[in-house]
Amino acid sequence: MHKERPVLSGLIKEGTRDLEQFQNHVVRPIIKMQHTLLIAFLKNHLEKRKVDFSVLPDKKKRSKVSSFFKTDNNFKNIILGFIVGHFSVEEFDFYLENSSEINRRILQITLQRIKDSIGELQ
Repeated sequence: MHKERPVLSGLIKEGTRDLEQFQNHVVRPIIKMQHTLLIAFLKNHLEKRKVDFSVLPDKKKRSKVSSFFKTDNNFKNIILGFIVGHFSVEEFDFYLENSSEINRRILQITLQRIKDSIGELQ
């Protein structure tokens, strides 16, 4: 299956910093493109951890997802791999220079996207 990065309009503005441009031009489209895989991965992660997500209220669901992003380094590294693996060589070079900040942004955006899509985890 061939995936193409979606074009997200209106995110890139004049005078934005390189990191913000990278986030909006590269990271966000990849996260959007990988949405279905991210949801499938989280569902599998919940099953492996024997978390019965269906019985939890929405607030607890969001809290549980947040805890994975805060405490589970293996989980976070797999999420990062899903995204970083789609970088071009030039994008990867920029990533290497700014990896800590870009990793933080990737995880933050992905967490928010999953929280906003909590209904898809049923």
